[in-house]
Amino acid sequence: MGVIKDHPELAVFLCLGAGYLVGKLRVGPITLGGICGTLIVSLLLGAWTRVQVDGDVKTVFFAIFIFALGYMAGPQFFANLNRGSLRFFALCGIELVCVVGIAYGLAKAFDLDVGTASGILAGAATESAVVGTATEAIGKLDGLTAEQISTYQGHVATAYTVCYLFGLVTIVIYTSQLMPMMLRINLRDASRELWERMRGGSGGLEADEREALPGMVGRTFLVTQADGRTVRDLESSLGDRITIEAVKRGSQVLTPPPPDFELTLSDLVLTVGRRANIIEAGRIIGPETPAVPGLDTPLATTQVSLTDTSVSGKSLDGLQKEHPEFGASGVYVTEVLRGDQMLPANPDTVVQRGDVLTLVGARSGLGRLVAKIGSVVKNDATDFIYLGAGIAAGSLIGQIVVTFGDVPLSLGTGGGCLISGLLFGWFRSRSQTFGAFPPQAATTLKDMGLAVFIACTGLVSGPQAWPLLKEYGALLPIAGVAMVLVPATLSLVVGRRFLRIEPPLLIGAIAGQQCSTPAITSVTQVAQSSVPMLGYTITYALSNFLLPLTGPLVVGVLGA
Repeated sequence: MGVIKDHPELAVFLCLGAGYLVGKLRVGPITLGGICGTLIVSLLLGAWTRVQVDGDVKTVFFAIFIFALGYMAGPQFFANLNRGSLRFFALCGIELVCVVGIAYGLAKAFDLDVGTASGILAGAATESAVVGTATEAIGKLDGLTAEQISTYQGHVATAYTVCYLFGLVTIVIYTSQLMPMMLRINLRDASRELWERMRGGSGGLEADEREALPGMVGRTFLVTQADGRTVRDLESSLGDRITIEAVKRGSQVLTPPPPDFELTLSDLVLTVGRRANIIEAGRIIGPETPAVPGLDTPLATTQVSLTDTSVSGKSLDGLQKEHPEFGASGVYVTEVLRGDQMLPANPDTVVQRGDVLTLVGARSGLGRLVAKIGSVVKNDATDFIYLGAGIAAGSLIGQIVVTFGDVPLSLGTGGGCLISGLLFGWFRSRSQTFGAFPPQAATTLKDMGLAVFIACTGLVSGPQAWPLLKEYGALLPIAGVAMVLVPATLSLVVGRRFLRIEPPLLIGAIAGQQCSTPAITSVTQVAQSSVPMLGYTITYALSNFLLPLTGPLVVGVLGA
């Protein structure tokens, strides 16, 4: 114990390792998760060792976490600020009003201190970021001694832990099991039917299914009917819907062949295009042959950020029709990335400005097309100039104090870095030629920043945990369940009866307003479809921005 107490860095990383191990424990469809596991371990270790961790460590890692969170959510958050998403915004409003109102009501009814009330809000809303913003706000309250501040901050962590456990179980079971029953639907069938309507009546594929006949193919043909025709003439006769990537004549291979190159009998031609067009090309060129050694051409792959505002809101099929260079140059879309979410590259997938398309095709064709629709993504290494400027700007924003009546409110470092992260992430997404912050790096910093902050909070708060549990033991789990059921039930009623949101989207949106990744994971497993994710992403992005701001709000109101 003495070694751990003398070396707080050992305690912090011990909490991370053991906490994420505890977080892997599974009960049915529910796992605690690494963050909750880390908090449990750190509270126990802190109570046992009473190790001291410098408060600046928490501040630095929380700033990194909250900025990365905002940076990753920024593009989608601003993309969803449109009329079509307003009905989903109402659900976030219900969540916000309910959790703040219930936390305030419990504080007044049971004479809770500001730390306990904030912890109940953070845990029941399953939003870890509130722990940081509330803890920071408590540290800035006037009229409190250092001992009171430490005690209240400890109460935040303890109340969060208990309420999080009960809130997590409640939201997972409620959304994935009870809501479909209340709506009288089979979630799997409803999701598939909705997907078919969104696709215009064509059936969707299951998660383990693949197209037996992929739309884009490459084929080799033996020239028997196109004798004397040039490459340009042959491609033009098919409406530039196929590309001739290579021609083999004897031992000579031309990759790509010149447009005025004349084909002769017995030439072997490699073509790439849509299946129907390739079949038509075979009738004009000659019989299809097996793959010919040496008659192949490497295709380049590049990631392109859509920066042209005219492409926003169009399907991939519409985008390809508007830019015939896709077919003419033999360039195909294989992946669509929106933020950190991979979308299917189907013809009916609607793209937005800032989406990243993975294009595959001849290098020359890629160059001509990229210049028209966007810019090549530069995301190979983190731009620490941009990252440092963003966190510094967030810290400055957090120092601004606004007074409502006699109540001074400020966002603090956490709230400021969240706003700057949203803005810097959105600004980066408009071109993605600067400010690189690779998704893997952003996710790592986000997760580690929060984990270290939670570990430090738990270690310092451990000694205050047991007295709080003895005083409010029964209240905390009840509050955790109630603060999930009330806003979720209201959202279910309002969303279905008044906003007319389709059931699969509504259930996903309710999981999103709660910022619950375990809930949406369970919902998509039950649905055997990613359709509920379409509702989840909108409310998740908005709640990730709004809920952390409730920490300083509750602290400011109760601490006044």
